[in-house]
Amino acid sequence: MPQQEQQQLRFGPELRRLRLADGLTLGHLSARVHYSKSQLSKVERGLKAPSPELARLCDTTLRADGALAALVPPPRPTTDTPEPDSDEDEMWLMHLDPSGSASFQSVPRRTLMAAGAASVIPLGQPAPQADNATLLRTARSLFDHYRRLGQSAGSQLVLPPLIAQTHTLRTLAKQAGPRTREGLLSLASRYAEYIGWLVQETGDERGALWWTDRAVELAEAGGDHGLTAYALVRRALITLYRGDAKQTVELARRAQRLADSDRVRGLAAQREAQGHALAGDHRACMRGLDMARALLTITDRPTSSSAQAASPSPVIGSSTLTDPVSMITGWCLHDLGRPGEAAEILDRETAKLPRDALRSQARYGMRRALAHATAGEIDHACALLEALTEATDAVASATVATDLRRLAHVLRRHPTSAAQHLSPWLATHI
Repeated sequence: MPQQEQQQLRFGPELRRLRLADGLTLGHLSARVHYSKSQLSKVERGLKAPSPELARLCDTTLRADGALAALVPPPRPTTDTPEPDSDEDEMWLMHLDPSGSASFQSVPRRTLMAAGAASVIPLGQPAPQADNATLLRTARSLFDHYRRLGQSAGSQLVLPPLIAQTHTLRTLAKQAGPRTREGLLSLASRYAEYIGWLVQETGDERGALWWTDRAVELAEAGGDHGLTAYALVRRALITLYRGDAKQTVELARRAQRLADSDRVRGLAAQREAQGHALAGDHRACMRGLDMARALLTITDRPTSSSAQAASPSPVIGSSTLTDPVSMITGWCLHDLGRPGEAAEILDRETAKLPRDALRSQARYGMRRALAHATAGEIDHACALLEALTEATDAVASATVATDLRRLAHVLRRHPTSAAQHLSPWLATHI
């Protein structure tokens, strides 16, 4: 019998032993973890396999210090994390069809050139140095605009101009003098990195990794070596959403070893903490969050909008969170089986989000609703979810949909009238 199945068979008897040692009836435990008595009874008798979420909730309630959670590790991903094809003779383009849907397709560069597609970017004669400097300032300002647009619109609307701008910057960098070339390439790398994130939002992991690798290559060519480590942080986000705690931690640790800035080290420590939370390791998670806070406090001093616009390289990471470590702490506490604590922090931090940051509102708001639902506050969670429906529809995020599916699963266990009211909308989104 596989070791994981043996561990799960031990879970029921151990849960019963700890429950009785704490003087709790099934009814008491049911009220605390918000699972039905009948379901808990079946788990204790080995008739039903426990979920990782139930294991973490019971572990926290019975103060088992990780022993119960360790008996039900997160399920292994059904497939390996996709590896992008880093062939420079390949280009990834967005394909739009008449129905309005979109996908990313790998196209050999020779085919693209033979079809005349390269003519969409006018090359002309090398531009004067001053014109390229003006272009750099304009493109930097446009990037901020695209990031704001990406917060309020679906990826399919924002990606085509971002991709075109990235290729244009790369082409013009070849023509520019040495004083401008590095700035153009560095900015192009930030465009490519942001494209990778938006492509992940469409659910295309391989395309996301391809664009992230292009971002690293552009950054290295521009003398910006910080993006190599951050690319590992981005890969760790993909493995996090796929439920692979071990690989998330490993990638985040590699990023910390490679990083040459406190900000990237801090973002990597934050991602490592999320991986530990997914694995149910409270102590390691808190250590990672403490490290992230210490590192990010150094780098997150307020910057004026004029100074930010003048910088050729936009800040790495989220630009909508005023206190990212606190927000991620709330995120982690839910995965650690502490939904009440998570909800309290997420209530406070989501209130600080900009009103027009619909993508962040949907992402962290959905985690907030999930925390309240897991804590047994079903009607309140439904009210939060109903307030998020427009933002969720607007951004059409595959990553937000991950928590939405988890929330729907919790709501199915508690078929209140509020939950039933939302069921038609949920049925079209999961």
